[in-house]
Amino acid sequence: MSPLNPYFLQGSPSEQRLVQDLINEQLKMYGQDIVYMPRKIVNQKTILKEIVASNFYDSYRIEAYLVNYEGFGGQGDILSKFGVKTTDEVTFVISKERYEDFISPFLTSDPAIKLSTRPEEGDLIYLPIDNTTFEIKYVEGKKPFYQLNNLYIYELRCEVVDLEADDNINTSIEEVDASVKDFTYATNLTMVDSHAQTAVITASLAKNQIASPFGKSVYMIDLINDGTGYMNPPTVSISTAPSGGVNATAVAIMTHKSQQTGYSILKVLVTNPGIGYSNPPLVNFISNTGSGAIATALIGTGAIKLAITDGGTEYSSNPVVSISSAPSGGQTALAQFFINSIGIVTSGGLINAGYGYSQVPSVNTSSPIGTSFGNYIFNEIVKGVSTGTTAFVNNWDADTKILKVRGINGQFALGETIVGMGTTLAGSNATYKLFSVDVQDKYDPFAQNIPIQQESNTFIDFDSDNPFGEF
Repeated sequence: MSPLNPYFLQGSPSEQRLVQDLINEQLKMYGQDIVYMPRKIVNQKTILKEIVASNFYDSYRIEAYLVNYEGFGGQGDILSKFGVKTTDEVTFVISKERYEDFISPFLTSDPAIKLSTRPEEGDLIYLPIDNTTFEIKYVEGKKPFYQLNNLYIYELRCEVVDLEADDNINTSIEEVDASVKDFTYATNLTMVDSHAQTAVITASLAKNQIASPFGKSVYMIDLINDGTGYMNPPTVSISTAPSGGVNATAVAIMTHKSQQTGYSILKVLVTNPGIGYSNPPLVNFISNTGSGAIATALIGTGAIKLAITDGGTEYSSNPVVSISSAPSGGQTALAQFFINSIGIVTSGGLINAGYGYSQVPSVNTSSPIGTSFGNYIFNEIVKGVSTGTTAFVNNWDADTKILKVRGINGQFALGETIVGMGTTLAGSNATYKLFSVDVQDKYDPFAQNIPIQQESNTFIDFDSDNPFGEF
């Protein structure tokens, strides 16, 4: 027999029902319309249980009471060692019954949701009146504490959302999805503009360098030993041509091998085949660091010389240079050219200057543009054609050709074509060639601390001494 007084029910079902009904009615009268987004776990570490990727694809409208009637809690925008951070906090009260009746039943069968019986830390709430999305940091389910022996509400303590790089929101509610795009870690993909210039590389016959052509030219440097230990490209020294001729020149292209100190020579490009040689000249590699490289020169008549007339613009990868075939019995020239950090063709030469050319061959240089049209759509999936890398569109600026993406799955390659998911999948058919990738671009530039560091360098300098005194 219970020790409690049997004539007092401590809360009958009808009394509990009355309290719940009154709470539900008050929330509908004095609450705010919110959108509740449960977190779906995509990837979780097995040991520390750290969630490294989440999706928020479902949304449920429900009424909630906004406790913070005087304004947001928290410390506002603060400057920390990690940058400027928004710490606005808010507390929502929702009906326990309403959640269990209208949200929980839709979550029970989803394996990506770990807890479906109550709101969970990590779920998101969109507040329309402030156009802000908050993340639930703590769920209080026992306050008031067993009034009439029952629990009626959930108190949700939230902060402004700070999405991870692998988190994605796609609820199909335009204002909800758009509200978080500026708070998401975004990567800038700069596309090649349709006004980019194709580089112009012109050819001439090596024999035309002198008025009375005689002798042969160096059409190729044959690398016999690539050497080792070079810290910088060695100088390629080619013995001088006979009197009246033109000296051949070349440059070394370097490579690094595993378990190797320094660099070795990958290939030697002929920058000028010269003219006037009767015998193959000697080739030496001059360097203060590495050693061991050995090469010989091959000579022939009818070699060509290339020059960069216009470096072009916005190349994201080295151009393909094709040269028309040499006449029968000759050898077709083969070239390789390189771009600088801003996408201009600035250097290169001939892997093989060819021989047997009696007329100047045609030279074609690949365009930096490729296919270029259309506009990407917010929240659609884009894909790199070469690598298969995918990402979600955060923003597309058609004027600057900058595509902001989030949730990158893989690694985009410079020069590859980035395409939209297609109109049949509610996306775009936009197609552009990738020029550059900037992983540091975010909504809040201070999050990278770069401007702060640059500014501090102007007035505090520890390079030479301690400005606060020496000990």
